[in-house]
Amino acid sequence: MSNHEPTPPNPDLADQAGMAPAAEPEPADLSLATRLAELEARHADVSDAFLRAKAEAENTRRRAEDEISKARKYAVESFAESLLPVKDSLEAAIAIQSATPEQLLEGVHATLRQLAAALERNKVLEINPAPGVKFDPHQHQAISVVPAQQEANTVVTVLQKGYVISDRVLRPALITVAGAG
Repeated sequence: MSNHEPTPPNPDLADQAGMAPAAEPEPADLSLATRLAELEARHADVSDAFLRAKAEAENTRRRAEDEISKARKYAVESFAESLLPVKDSLEAAIAIQSATPEQLLEGVHATLRQLAAALERNKVLEINPAPGVKFDPHQHQAISVVPAQQEANTVVTVLQKGYVISDRVLRPALITVAGAG
């Protein structure tokens, strides 16, 4: 028994032997070849579109990272710009050698108003609860509980104002709280 497979006919040998050459591809083979060519062209288009979309997404990501970097770097610019007049006022006050205490006090009040306006423009707002306001642990820090003629767990005095920027607490207000009577 032989392990040899039959060899396919060689078209050149077929011609030499006087045999008819292989037949032309059938119409079904042509439609498969056409379909294959169409699918390969479609695959090339989809691959190209994918690569372009991927490159565009990468460019968009890079631009967004650049914008975030710039925003972080220059975020304080507006705030610093609004504080410059306050610094100018303080320097002008120091430059006046013969100022009276009344003039200095007037200048300090004017400078404080400038600072308050600069903070407010930049959304830095005071937390200064009035006496009797309910204690809010998100905005207040109770330093002590004192006996008072008011409802328990309410603000008695503000020892130090607090501040928020937008809705975030920068520093809670330091307060005393009324104890249970």
